[in-house]
Amino acid sequence: MKNKKIPKATVQRYPLYLKALRKLKADGQTRVMSNELASLVSIEPTTIRRDFSFLGTLGKQGFGYDIEKLIQTFSNEVGMNIHEKIVIVGMGNLGKALLNYNEWEHTVGEIVCAFDLDPISVNNVSIPVYDLNDIKGKLPEECRIAILCITKNVQNTVDLLIDCGIKGFVNFATEHFTVPQGIYVKNVDIISSIQELVLSTTKGSI
Repeated sequence: MKNKKIPKATVQRYPLYLKALRKLKADGQTRVMSNELASLVSIEPTTIRRDFSFLGTLGKQGFGYDIEKLIQTFSNEVGMNIHEKIVIVGMGNLGKALLNYNEWEHTVGEIVCAFDLDPISVNNVSIPVYDLNDIKGKLPEECRIAILCITKNVQNTVDLLIDCGIKGFVNFATEHFTVPQGIYVKNVDIISSIQELVLSTTKGSI
């Protein structure tokens, strides 16, 4: 990473750029202008150029950006590796919906398998589903990220996943749990998000 502190808002936009760039590459395109990328991600060209500047000189005025170079820069310097292995823990309705979410293509990783208390009952999915009790033996090597969609024994499951090498969680579980320092949790709380929107829209109407 360059010797600049990248703003959080900029970092949050990088996955959007990366997905669009990988799509362009898959379509056979080799270069892209900032205004073209802007039309794909709905972000102003000036913002895109500023976001890219944190990673060094990546393009030339009038010539645009080399798509392969941008992808390599994101992969090497920001850690956005398309080969990141991700697992889902809990294959109920939410787990299945996330697996079928059509935005995974050209993103920063791949869901490689899932775990559930009753794997035999999980039908019509595109990945292997293993028994939750077999995490230690079935978790793929070098897997660092787990998506939590469980409602019971969350702390015990989290502890087991950490013991097996998981470093980050996307958390849809409502049950509270704790993690040691160096383990990262991104909570997805739909109820809180709705409450925030209600408050925001109410204040805006006063």
